[in-house]
Amino acid sequence: MSEWFTVENIEALEAQYRTLGPLIGILFPFLESFLPFLPLVVFVVANASSHGLWFGFLLSWVGTVLGSYSVFLLVRRFGNNRKVQQFIKYEKMQKLIQWVDMKGIAPLFLLLCFPFTPSVLVNIVAGLSNIKKKYYFVVLLAGKCVMILTISLLGYDIGALLRSPTKLVLVIVAIFLLWIIGKQIERYLNKRVERELKEVSRLRKNKKLKITYKD
Repeated sequence: MSEWFTVENIEALEAQYRTLGPLIGILFPFLESFLPFLPLVVFVVANASSHGLWFGFLLSWVGTVLGSYSVFLLVRRFGNNRKVQQFIKYEKMQKLIQWVDMKGIAPLFLLLCFPFTPSVLVNIVAGLSNIKKKYYFVVLLAGKCVMILTISLLGYDIGALLRSPTKLVLVIVAIFLLWIIGKQIERYLNKRVERELKEVSRLRKNKKLKITYKD
């Protein structure tokens, strides 16, 4: 099955169903979020080749963000299921969840930036952690943007990049700027999370003092 998923086959499929091309471009990255054995890199490169660099990037980005966030929401919704709870009890999974709760969104953002990170595991751990939905959505947008654009830029026409030092430098600069923007978003969200944690801690402390005083 994996042998069928090549850039040429995906491009041929999108050409054959041209009217559904954009939907197919979104569908495959979406499915990869649920089926990690599918080759995301192939889908991203095929989208860039079939639809052009920027529109192909947009299709891949939308598909993978929607898929990843869907996995996150499903885990968050059914986290109390008995089978899911059995999965959570594994020591390694407990350590990952505690690690995310302690470190916040910074490691999640970095993991999502790398193409070969098992994103389905990241989505599951995030869903089982205490991270807020809106924060994880922003982290997904930023992290997946860096990852998908990097793959699109490198896979769109790698031969032309190697032949043109100017284009190669521009690609490197673009990736670096995206990384800087992502780090700024990461810092902003981390500060928000820290403020909320301090507020929750303060409220709990006040509540405990009131109860102690009443006793």
